[in-house]
Amino acid sequence: MKKMESIAIQNDTDNQIISEEEIMTGQSKSPFIEANTKEVSLDYLKKDCIIPTFKDLECTLAHHEFIQTTEECVKSIFEGQQITKPVIRASHKVLGRIPSAIDKPVKALLENEKTQYFERMMFKIDVPSINEIINGNSLNLSIIAVRAYNQENLYSNKNYEKFKIGIGFLNFVCTNMCLSSDGVVEELRASSVKELKSKITGVLSSYEIQNHLNNLKLLSRYYLTEKQFAKFLGRCRMYYYLSKVERKQVPSLLLNDGQINAVTKGYYEDENFSRNSDGTISLWCLYNLLTGSVKSSYIDTFLSRNVNAYELVNELGISMKNNIPNWFLDN
Repeated sequence: MKKMESIAIQNDTDNQIISEEEIMTGQSKSPFIEANTKEVSLDYLKKDCIIPTFKDLECTLAHHEFIQTTEECVKSIFEGQQITKPVIRASHKVLGRIPSAIDKPVKALLENEKTQYFERMMFKIDVPSINEIINGNSLNLSIIAVRAYNQENLYSNKNYEKFKIGIGFLNFVCTNMCLSSDGVVEELRASSVKELKSKITGVLSSYEIQNHLNNLKLLSRYYLTEKQFAKFLGRCRMYYYLSKVERKQVPSLLLNDGQINAVTKGYYEDENFSRNSDGTISLWCLYNLLTGSVKSSYIDTFLSRNVNAYELVNELGISMKNNIPNWFLDN
């Protein structure tokens, strides 16, 4: 099995499992995704949530199986590194009741007569001993994964199930995820735990850490003027009114109006990534304003919007470096 190359190793422990709190001391503990999610524990998913089935009554791969399988893969690939316990957030709780309580009023239901599961679940596992400093921000390697039952056809017989997984870096200044298309698979299909484990291992093994970091570092070298930033915001507003033909000719944009509003506000008010005194803003700061706004996404759209933020800003950097026209900046 291919082992991931380590960089900036702070500790060389034997698969030391550490808690989120231990690496967040003195840092903001804001969640890596917000929206309507709540934090849940692995035990809660295992003991207090039912497992949805397909039409043929075959079980889906449960949330806790996905989490535990990913954790095993992370321990194997990053053997000897510090690894945190999974931080899990879930949303869209689906409630039900057992058959014997079918005629009971809601107020009369006992706890053991209720059933529940979460339609959408997301978790991350950090590897804090693999880290880098970019523009004064501490970034730790992080694995993030998504399961969304709303993207499964539970009314059919059991087939391949869909999962999403990404590997990139967590910016601990703001708990923003830094992901690229090279480190994210938005439709990983598997029908068993064994197959899921094999495919997760493949994703983690093929990720090129240094290449991603080098691209992130380049963002701090380029700046938008206040007018260019205003043009960027204006074009973001215009994007969704382009014809289908016109959209295909420009870089894609997945952020909504509310998220663009958050970027605008951050330009003036963000504690870490706001404009400079002369109105300029680095692409690194713009990128973090974009990834910060993505935290308001629903779980099932988080990864795609996060990757889109990277691709959008990376395209700006390439156009500025090579003096190539870019629709979001040009007249």
